[in-house]
Amino acid sequence: MAFLLTVRPLRAAQTLDVYFIDVEGGQATLFVSPSGQSMLVDTGWPDFAGRDADRIVAAAKVAGVKRIDYLVVTHYHADHVGGVPQLAERIPIVHFVDHGPRDVETDPMAQFLFKSYENVASKGNHILAQPGEKIPISGIDVEIVSAAGDEIAPPLPGAGEPNPLCATTPRREVDPGENAQSVGMMITYGKFRMVDLGDLTWNKELDLVCPDNKLGTVDVYLSTHHGMNLSGSAAIVHALHPRVAIMNNGAKKGGSPEAWQAIHSSPGLEGFWQLHYAVGGGPANNVAADFIANQDAVDGNSIKLSAEPDGTFSVTNRRNGRSERYGAGK
Repeated sequence: MAFLLTVRPLRAAQTLDVYFIDVEGGQATLFVSPSGQSMLVDTGWPDFAGRDADRIVAAAKVAGVKRIDYLVVTHYHADHVGGVPQLAERIPIVHFVDHGPRDVETDPMAQFLFKSYENVASKGNHILAQPGEKIPISGIDVEIVSAAGDEIAPPLPGAGEPNPLCATTPRREVDPGENAQSVGMMITYGKFRMVDLGDLTWNKELDLVCPDNKLGTVDVYLSTHHGMNLSGSAAIVHALHPRVAIMNNGAKKGGSPEAWQAIHSSPGLEGFWQLHYAVGGGPANNVAADFIANQDAVDGNSIKLSAEPDGTFSVTNRRNGRSERYGAGK
């Protein structure tokens, strides 16, 4: 208990800082609350000599974070949960948040990944992610909007408007796998709102915004499923009406032209940033080089976001220092 009550130094700036860490097409997003508490969403891939765990620890060091207060595992695929054992060897993890055990994938690799995660998580405190509940990180509001194939029933405050794009967006074949189980979250700091839906797939995304948009609008949209065309229909992206989008793609994973165009064409979009140049997209389906953190296949550069409670925020490409400031939304 004494460990949990360790006094933290006051932070100089009262901002929510978010580090979008390059794990080569997986997810590892580090949130540092104004209170100094940290929340890491996913841990990237296993192996590669601890490459992704090292990149996460390096970002934590820059952020002044000495432990992960809350680790959210959106789902049990290798590019999201695979790095947990290696990360736990490098930095303390206090709370583990996940959608619970589900026998939706039972092949040997899936079983190995879950067992490896469970062995580490059993040594910490466990929180079962359930739609409508919150992760109690001090200083920000983190509400779970999807988990284990379920989603919130009543709309979030201020949301619930009919979504006209639903009528022209067909559903697809049901996804029976782990992606559809993803833990999705709405992160709020004052007037600033950001959504992270993990690898939630097409139909499950539609359940959140059709026939009515239960999420409302956001300032920042982290592309679902790395910008793959299995997710990210215009029906959800345009309903979210993001001011800025960040795509956590790899050089040859995600960043599909269809998902990229759904974001690029979203009404009111002020900024679009990518972790990697998407090789398969070509010049027509990539943002300008200044807004891409990694131009080559393996680089490791991150993108940083800093948000203030009035809704003002900045985004910085840590490869070249390019930074843009976005004013408070309406």
